[in-house]
Amino acid sequence: MMGFTLLFMVAIWLLGVFFKIDFGKRLTLVLLVYLAALIAHALLPEGAPPRLIVGGSLKSWLLVGNAALLVIVYFWFVGNLRVKANRKADAMSDNAPKPTFSDTELNRYARHIIMHEIGGAGQKKLKNARVLVIGAGGLGSPVLLYLAAAGIGTIGVIDDDAVDNSNLQRQVIHNDADIGMPKVFSAEKAMKAQNPFVTVRPYERRLDEENAAAIFAEYDLVLDGTDNFNTRYLVNRTCVAQKIPLVAGALTQWEGQISIYDPANGAPCYQCVFPEAPATGLAPSCAEAGVIGPLPGVIGSMMAVEAIKVITGAGADLRGAMLIYDGLYGDMRRITVKPRKDCPVCGG
Repeated sequence: MMGFTLLFMVAIWLLGVFFKIDFGKRLTLVLLVYLAALIAHALLPEGAPPRLIVGGSLKSWLLVGNAALLVIVYFWFVGNLRVKANRKADAMSDNAPKPTFSDTELNRYARHIIMHEIGGAGQKKLKNARVLVIGAGGLGSPVLLYLAAAGIGTIGVIDDDAVDNSNLQRQVIHNDADIGMPKVFSAEKAMKAQNPFVTVRPYERRLDEENAAAIFAEYDLVLDGTDNFNTRYLVNRTCVAQKIPLVAGALTQWEGQISIYDPANGAPCYQCVFPEAPATGLAPSCAEAGVIGPLPGVIGSMMAVEAIKVITGAGADLRGAMLIYDGLYGDMRRITVKPRKDCPVCGG
């Protein structure tokens, strides 16, 4: 009989929906039936007709009530997240599209949305953002995974290399089955598996003077995880020309560094800080000097955090500062970097 009573309550609710009865009135009718069942079991003796009609026991009806309460609280919470995400569009650019979120996305990004510094408006900015990542190697691996997980709407990744067995010690976005596959497609596969709500644009090519400007024009922010100075200088020149903030990281052996280069907003460009490439042998690549496996994860994760801060406006980012991490001795230093008036790229 308890099952019949529960079906009766469901029928009341569905009929209310069909006849467009107010939510509060529908809830009141269902609660009256539920309270009648509780009262019957709490106050009437065993075998009384009302208790037989509603069926079950006081304990079973209390369990049903608790389960229903959990469901109501869950949908109330999701509804509140939706309101926060969709009512703060005024914090975004008037010209920007106003993305909306599915229930799955709201649940996925809930830990962002409830943060004061990000909130619904910040999560919309992340979904609206277009970020280009140069390199799908050591630094690119954590950067790409965390940007995808964070809900960046459009992520471009450019790399002309293929996955090699020697990469897998640190390039965690790729796996053994990906050996021989172009890195951009291996990365795309992992990012889409992690978050199917993001758009990934793979560019299987080498970045050069001929294609850099056209590719960069499609993006609002660039993250550079390359390991050679020629590409770094090219990325810097292109970002300065198009006034795009650049989050750049570098590493060797046990040490890594990260900064944001953005002359359009008062910060130096990369060439202000590193006027010229070091002499051959003074700054060996990871292939030449080696690198401890988790180090790219540390620096790459920091790059992803800085990218989220730039997009949402949260906190104080690393414009005008460089963070240096020494994994061997567990040391971290922050130094100030300034524009140079004689810089050939940004002119100070």
